Amino acid sequence: MRVLVTGGAGYIGSVVTEKLIEDGHEVVVYDNLSKGHRAAVHAEAKFVEGDLHDTETLSRTFKEHKTEAVMHMAADALVGESVTNPAKYYHNNLVGGLSLLDAMRESNVRRFVFSSTCATYGEPERVPMDETLPTDPLNPYGQSKLAFEGALKWYGAAYGMNYVSLRYFNAAGATKLFGEQHDPESHLIPIVLQAAAGRRSHVEIYGEDYQTRDGTCVRDYIHIVDLARAHILALGILDERTAIYNLGCGGDGYTVREVIDTAREVTGRDIPVRVGARRAGDPAVLVASSEKIRRELGWTPTMQDLRVIIESAWNWMQEHPEGYEEGKR
Repeated sequence: MRVLVTGGAGYIGSVVTEKLIEDGHEVVVYDNLSKGHRAAVHAEAKFVEGDLHDTETLSRTFKEHKTEAVMHMAADALVGESVTNPAKYYHNNLVGGLSLLDAMRESNVRRFVFSSTCATYGEPERVPMDETLPTDPLNPYGQSKLAFEGALKWYGAAYGMNYVSLRYFNAAGATKLFGEQHDPESHLIPIVLQAAAGRRSHVEIYGEDYQTRDGTCVRDYIHIVDLARAHILALGILDERTAIYNLGCGGDGYTVREVIDTAREVTGRDIPVRVGARRAGDPAVLVASSEKIRRELGWTPTMQDLRVIIESAWNWMQEHPEGYEEGKR
């Protein structure tokens, strides 16, 4: 299939592109490089530098490359920033997304896979979290993603678009080619590995008095390759139906201290830790139930062990000590 990946120069988009190409799909990466890296675009993918708000360029790209499906991963995703600057998040995540849908409608592209988030749920009523939970986001980031899901529902009904919305929990890990590099970095595993590599002085633990097995927050981590495979499975049902799926590895999740301890074992390095106050709005436990996507699509994560996840991220960091050599443009 001919697939356009928005945000394909970013962390998740680069690996999704890699796995699409491995499976024989033709991929066009569409990215404005505001956060992504030109060096993270797969060598076998075609690249178009463009913005989501540029509906004309999107439409031209669809027509030139005879696009059959879109995987949409281009978004702003910093929770704290979304609270202080909600306009940016609604403008990019919602308005930009609508521009993309309008270009698809104009070009008769009817298949869509959306990179959504567990932040659409807000504070969970229960864990593990399944798709029947009510959605009540705690921040503009989650609300902008949920608002776009609402648009997808009505565009789908009115214009015959089928979509799958994948609500991620915590993507982590790397392939040999592509890994995680954000500026600023806000994800726990790369922060911990940066401390192991001596690139930051310590890891801050935000609270150790939660009602969990060691007092620190529990989160669900999914290897980026397992995440990418879920996208490809989702692509395969778009001629049949629309669906929403959670994506995580479930089980008991991992505490912050368990992540740090595992990283110490993998790297053989000391990782200094400081304990600070809780962050407002941090739930004690966020763990997914991915039973629905397992049952309906046969998705089976194969790299869910925390040591495997951290080892793959550490190996990529060791091979790319400066990240993507070309840097961020």
